Parts: sequence; structure tokens; C-alpha cells
Amino acid sequence: MSAADANGDRSLGQLVASATADMSALVHDEIALAKAELRQDAKRAGIGSAAFVVAGALALFALPVLSFAAAYGIHNLGLGLAWSFLIVGGAFLVLAGLLALIAMAKMKKIKKPEKSINSARQTAAVLQKAKPHPRVTAADHPALESVTRSSV
Repeated sequence: MSAADANGDRSLGQLVASATADMSALVHDEIALAKAELRQDAKRAGIGSAAFVVAGALALFALPVLSFAAAYGIHNLGLGLAWSFLIVGGAFLVLAGLLALIAMAKMKKIKKPEKSINSARQTAAVLQKAKPHPRVTAADHPALESVTRSSV
């Protein structure tokens, strides 16, 4: 620790470095919080999406079965092979409907990351209240008269 730090007087460079480090840590913490919240919702979305895919596949498999059943039903107006196809096709549709309901229930449980949003709003409110440090002019500080500024 330097003598300047012991007295509480820190140079502009030290203040900027400290502010930069604090902002970097704040951003990293905000990102970590958002990741933690989204990880749980991503799992729910994955399960719900998989259930939608399975429901779609079962409905797709039911279409040829129901088509064959309708064709055999028209051909055989009696109770025969066509009724078997209708029972199998209907069972596929019932199973697809149940999976679709499960998928919708899982998707409804997905929430937005409330903690991250609130934390970001609080950070923005604090930063909006911060006042910039007044700029020191050469007239206020005689040592600045000898420093030339580059136009880069």
C-alpha cells in the first residue's frame, strides 16, 4: 500500500482502474445471475420441446394408419380389418394429445429472469444518479498549463 492510499488520496489512474474493475465485476456478476436463472428454464423448454416433437411424430404416424383405415372402411362396410386400423390410429391420436398437453404445461412454467432484470434496473438507477466529476481546467490547476493535449 502506498503512502497516497494510506491518506485516502488516490491518483486519477487509480480511480479509473478501480472503477473499471468494479464495473467489470458487476457485469460478470449480472451475467452469472442471468445464466443461473436461464439454465432452469432451458431444461423446462427442452422437455416441453421434446414432448412437442414426439406428439408431432405420433400424429404423423397416425395419418397413414387413419388413411388406410378410412380406405378399408369404405371398402369393407362391415366390422373387420378397418376397425382395427381405426382403433390403432385413434390410440395414436389420444397419445399425441396427451403429450401435447404435457408439453403445453411445461412451456407455461417458463418464466423470465426476474432477478436479473431487477438487478439490472437497480444498477441502471444507481448509474443514472451518478454525477460526473467536474473537469479541472488549466486555470484551476497551474500544473496543467504545461501539459499539451494531443488531437488524436
